[in-house]
Amino acid sequence: MNDRADKLATFPDDLSLEVMQSELESLYRVSQVLSRSLDFRQTLSEVLKTLSDHAQLHRGLICLLDEEHGDLLVTALHENPEPPTQVRYKPGEGVLGSIMESGKPLMVERLRDEQRFLDRLGVYNLELPFVGVPIMIGDNTAGVLAAQPSGSSDVLEQHERFLQMVANLIGQSVRLARKVEDEQLELKSERDSLRRKVRGEHGFSNLVGHTRSMRVVFEQVRQVAKWNTTVLVRGESGTGKELIANAIHYNSPRANGPFIKLNCAALPDTLLESELFGHEKGAFTGAVSQRKGRFEQADGGTIFLDEIGEITPAFQVKLLRVLQEGEFERVGGSKTQSVDVRVVAATNKDLEFEVREGNFREDLYYRLNVMPIHTPPLRDRREDIPDLARHLVAKIAKSQGRELEVDDSALAYLMRYDWPGNVRELENCLERASVMSKDGTIDKKVINLTGLDAGQSPSAPVSAAPKVDFDDPELDERERVIAALEQAGWVQAKAARLLGMTPRQIAYRIQTLNITVRQI
Repeated sequence: MNDRADKLATFPDDLSLEVMQSELESLYRVSQVLSRSLDFRQTLSEVLKTLSDHAQLHRGLICLLDEEHGDLLVTALHENPEPPTQVRYKPGEGVLGSIMESGKPLMVERLRDEQRFLDRLGVYNLELPFVGVPIMIGDNTAGVLAAQPSGSSDVLEQHERFLQMVANLIGQSVRLARKVEDEQLELKSERDSLRRKVRGEHGFSNLVGHTRSMRVVFEQVRQVAKWNTTVLVRGESGTGKELIANAIHYNSPRANGPFIKLNCAALPDTLLESELFGHEKGAFTGAVSQRKGRFEQADGGTIFLDEIGEITPAFQVKLLRVLQEGEFERVGGSKTQSVDVRVVAATNKDLEFEVREGNFREDLYYRLNVMPIHTPPLRDRREDIPDLARHLVAKIAKSQGRELEVDDSALAYLMRYDWPGNVRELENCLERASVMSKDGTIDKKVINLTGLDAGQSPSAPVSAAPKVDFDDPELDERERVIAALEQAGWVQAKAARLLGMTPRQIAYRIQTLNITVRQI
């Protein structure tokens, strides 16, 4: 009989059972709140609201450790979405500071009787019980969770155990939130560092030259970078048109936005449309998912369209709309997409001649040619060659991880050459010379080893190669490919378009026909 009485005594009474059921329901709701919200402060406020609404634990309070100062900081207070953030507790100070310092729970049957209570917030009922528990992360106390039960003090220990379970859940959320915050700060720091590096690499200091023609270009770039004006950079291949585009973007108000580049000569119309405007899933064979185009990727930033003169009249119509209205549809889609994009285009073609010949739309020409910037060929600014050579040699030295220098004999020799490939050809020549230099000094003798002969300098740039009829039956396959390469300035993608081939096909022809590609 006594054994049975002892067994019955272990079962909870009706009050304890009711509290257990409400706490179980509350614990479930708290776990839902902690798992769904991304705003950490809002999450803690919702947890305290859940405790009040479903567990009869009112005037909930969460204090978290300010790791910088070592104090407890009021982070969330029920019925007060914006707690007084100036209220802090030092370890051992007041009830909350005592819980923080000891790392142990504290139960008070009547708050008025607790001498350590400071009542700084003025929200507690002094006649009701008070329960506070530490929020732990591993063995360290990260904060305090406290509340006032509204019911009988007979189940105070039960409330304390329940709050400890909630505090454990909060502790895990605090740990994850701090980890995410640390990672975000690290990413932000890395992003800012990369931005500074990119701006340094593409700043005005990389535009080298002191001749009058280059000073005009620099001033135009500085002025136009401030605005959203469309820019058309014109000049021969290798004159640094992409460098100008970089400087415009990274010194503009859009510098923190994306900078997207595309060589229009590298793709046929069908692929170019998908690349620029994107496509919907199932738009064509192989379109297994929706894909954003370059214009969408550049939203809020700048898009650089290189070799704009190579696009066909059929595609020019499609490009004109997005330049005029900032609107387009993805391939296979009907929904109109709107973007805010600054356009910088580049070409080495005589667009005025192309317009007269009917190869380039006049309305597109005027839409692009809002702010033209002409990059002069290197042969017209020979005085800049010494500064350019030193700048490029310093760049090559950094990439090779050694010291390099170019002497006066080499500079004088370089200035006698016409440089049909312009700055790109000069950089290639200096890189070859650096490879041939054993002691890091680039002199005339080393320049000669690269194959450069200033006495045999071409009299005309490659871009001025005569037109050839590629359907002429008198031309064999090798002659046709070489003629196309000459006319395209030895840019394989452009030559492929002239012959109606893909870049892969012309690369195969060059290899099988044993054609030596000119590096310009």
